[in-house]
Amino acid sequence: MGLDYLVLNAAEGDHLFNGGDVLATVIIFAVLMLLLKKFAWGPLMGIMKQREELVSSEIDAAENARKEAAALLEEHKALLKEARTEAQTIIESAKKQGDAQREEIISAARAEANRLKDSAVREIETEKEKAIAAVREEVVSLSVLAASKVLGKEISEEDNSALIKETIAKAGVAE
Repeated sequence: MGLDYLVLNAAEGDHLFNGGDVLATVIIFAVLMLLLKKFAWGPLMGIMKQREELVSSEIDAAENARKEAAALLEEHKALLKEARTEAQTIIESAKKQGDAQREEIISAARAEANRLKDSAVREIETEKEKAIAAVREEVVSLSVLAASKVLGKEISEEDNSALIKETIAKAGVAE
């Protein structure tokens, strides 16, 4: 009973059911499935499981790295903001200190100018008084000399004193 018989019988329309062939096919299929499960699917599923775990761990690592990068970015932003605030504070402090020093220098310069002015005014007054006194003495000497020559005689001490007082009084009015 070979292939020729089946072909002939199939051609004749005879349908024979061969249980042994079906049973052998089922057993071979089952053995083949067990072998595939043990030698192909088991390792293949293991590899797929490892691959899934690797991809999952890489996704977790990438997510952790992203969170860490975001945290570092926020930290750097905060540090930058703090540095800007500190720099602004330093600048404002330096401006205030500069303004204070400028006002101090201006005040010291004004005080020195006023002191020099007052000193110059006092010196001028002193020199003026000295000049007036010198002029008075010269006027008195010239007056006495002129009076002596005009009178042709020696003036007494009393006359001299009266003449000096009168001359000083006139010189004071002339100022």
